[in-house]
Amino acid sequence: MTTSPSADATGPLGLDPALLEILACPDTHHSPLTVDEPASELVCPTCDRAFPVRDGIPVLLLDEARQRS
Repeated sequence: MTTSPSADATGPLGLDPALLEILACPDTHHSPLTVDEPASELVCPTCDRAFPVRDGIPVLLLDEARQRS
C-alpha cells in the first residue's frame, strides 16, 4: 500500500508543513505567514492581514484577506 508523503505529515489547519514553510504574503513585501489556528487563518506579521484557510486550502487573495488591526 502506498501513501502520499503529505497524507502522513499533516500540520496546523490540515496543511502540509512543507507548504507552510514556503507560503508568503502575496503583497509586495512577501513576508512569511504564521498560523493562527483558532481563527483558521494565515497571518502576515508585516501588514497584519489574515488570510482564510477553507477546507484545508489557503486563500491568498488580497481581496479575501481581513485586516486584523
